Amino acid sequence: MTTTTTFSFTQRPLVPYAHDYRHGDSEPYHQHDCAQLLHSLSGVVRVDTVAGCWVVPPGRGVWLPAGTQHAIRITGNVAARTLFIDPLARADLPASCQIVQISPLLRELIVASLDLPESYSPGSRDERVYELILDEIRTMPVLPFHLPEPQSEPLHQLCQQIRQDPGLAWSSAQAASLTSMSERTLNRHFQQQTGLSYGEWTRRARLVEALLRLAQGQPVLRVALDLGYGSHSAFTAMFRRVMGISPSDYFKDV
Repeated sequence: MTTTTTFSFTQRPLVPYAHDYRHGDSEPYHQHDCAQLLHSLSGVVRVDTVAGCWVVPPGRGVWLPAGTQHAIRITGNVAARTLFIDPLARADLPASCQIVQISPLLRELIVASLDLPESYSPGSRDERVYELILDEIRTMPVLPFHLPEPQSEPLHQLCQQIRQDPGLAWSSAQAASLTSMSERTLNRHFQQQTGLSYGEWTRRARLVEALLRLAQGQPVLRVALDLGYGSHSAFTAMFRRVMGISPSDYFKDV
């Protein structure tokens, strides 16, 4: 049974909350009657829904619309700063789950909101901080850390196999053989069901796994080789292309 958490927004449009998780912590499937923005200052948060999984690297956030059933798994020590937001606070809040970039301004606003009172005067600084947070949420860039789940059973089983052993080559020919499809049919079904080609899905699956392993403190070279990259430099080039920074610098600086 999925539990539902209810919030009251009679005096303010959002409720800020700070919570620190330890490595290995988890939360079973639950939902909120409001939208949620979970911002991770450190460590990695994996959020699972029926539509797939979202991996939140340190310094980023995950947006969950009101009523989204989700479970959480923690890798590393996570300092989480969460906003529970009245879904009626803005007409154009994001309508789907997504991993988002948290700007330096929004990060500081989230921290500042933890000390704001529940009630405030119209036109006051407190009101402007709340309203600015909502404005910033509407413009958050979306990041490619979502691993969508295909609906058909053959593709679902294939994806489970890939996640269990992401270091294998997993060529489209091999995947097509496992699912009794042609390569063209395999790619068409992946595109229809996940919005990604088969090759894009497998590359993203490796990135998701890399983020989880790096957050555990595994050496970059070990992660690179375990995930099928031929060298430290090949893995670093992929990571830099997607993240904008090398893996060693990313987990050192955030």
